[in-house]
Amino acid sequence: MNSCGLSLESAISVSKLVNIRNTEKSDRVLKLLRSHGFTQSDIARLISKHPPFISCRADTNLGPKIEFLESLGFVGPDLPKILLSNNCFLHHSLKNQNPVVSFLKDVLHTNENVIVFLKRSSYRMFADFRKILMHNISTLRANRVPEHHIVQLVRSWPNSVTCRVDLFKEIVDEAKGMGFEPRSKLFIVAIRCISWSSKSKRESKLENLRSLGWSETQVRSALSAQPMLMGCSEEKVRRIMHFFVNKMGFMPSDVARHPNLFLLSLESNIIPKCSVFNLLKSKGLVKKNLRLLSVLVMKKATFEEKFVTPWKDDCPEVIKAYEGEKEFHGFDG
Repeated sequence: MNSCGLSLESAISVSKLVNIRNTEKSDRVLKLLRSHGFTQSDIARLISKHPPFISCRADTNLGPKIEFLESLGFVGPDLPKILLSNNCFLHHSLKNQNPVVSFLKDVLHTNENVIVFLKRSSYRMFADFRKILMHNISTLRANRVPEHHIVQLVRSWPNSVTCRVDLFKEIVDEAKGMGFEPRSKLFIVAIRCISWSSKSKRESKLENLRSLGWSETQVRSALSAQPMLMGCSEEKVRRIMHFFVNKMGFMPSDVARHPNLFLLSLESNIIPKCSVFNLLKSKGLVKKNLRLLSVLVMKKATFEEKFVTPWKDDCPEVIKAYEGEKEFHGFDG
C-alpha cells in the first residue's frame, strides 16, 4: 500500500499471489519503473493487474525489456500501456519477444495498434505466432485485401488471423464463396464472423434461418449485407423472428431484408422503439406509410432525434414508452 499505491483490497489480493520475503528486490523494481517515467498510478495498475512484476529481477529481466520497448518507440505514456496490455512481457524472454514485437510494429505501424493487439491476444502467441501471422497475412494480400483492412483485422480481431494456416485459407475461401468482395471492408468482417465458430456450428445457424421461413436466396442476401448475423445465437434469432412474425404480423421475408435487426437487443432496443412508434402512430404524429423495420434499425441518436425529442413536450408519454415504462402488447389497430 505504501510503496506501490495499492488500495487495501488490491494489496490483500496481490499478497496472496506473490511471496515477498524482503523488499530489496521489489524496491529495485519500483525504482526502475519510476526512472522510466511510471507514475504511482501506473505502478498501482501494473502490480494490481500483473502481481508477479513486483518480484521480477530489475537488472536482468525487466530492465532490458523496458529498454527494448523504448528502442521501438514505446516511451512516455505508451510504455506503461504496453506493459499493462499483456503479461507476455513477464513470462517470455527478451530473445523471444524481440522479433515478435518488432514484427507487430512493422505490420501495425503505430504503438496504439500494437497495444490494442496485445490487449486482445494471449501470451501463448509467442510460440509460433509470427510464422502463422505472416502466412495468413500473405493469404490476405494474395486475395488483394487492402493493406488498411489487413491492419484493422489484425489489430481488432487477432484471434481471427492467428489460427492455423490451413484453417485460415478455408475461412477466406468461405468468405469469398458467400459473395464478399475481398477489397470490401465487409470481407474482413465476414472473416471475423466465420472464425467465431466451427463449420458445423455455422451450418446449424444457417439451418436455423431456413427453418424460420427464409429461402436460400434470402439467407445469402442477409449474410452478404450483414455478416455479423452469423455471430448471433440461434436462440436470439428465433426470439426476434417470433416477435416480428407472431406478434407484429410481418412475413419472414420482410425480416430477412433487415438483418441488422438481429444485432439489436429485443428488450432494450426493439420493443421500446416499437412502443414509441405505436404511440405516435395512434395519435397521428407519424406518417402511416413509414416503414417500421427501417425505423427500428436507425442508430439510437437518430431515432431519438426523429421520434422522441420532438414530441416529449406535446406527448410526454413518449418518454415513458421509450424508457420501457409502458408495456407493449403490439400495434393498435
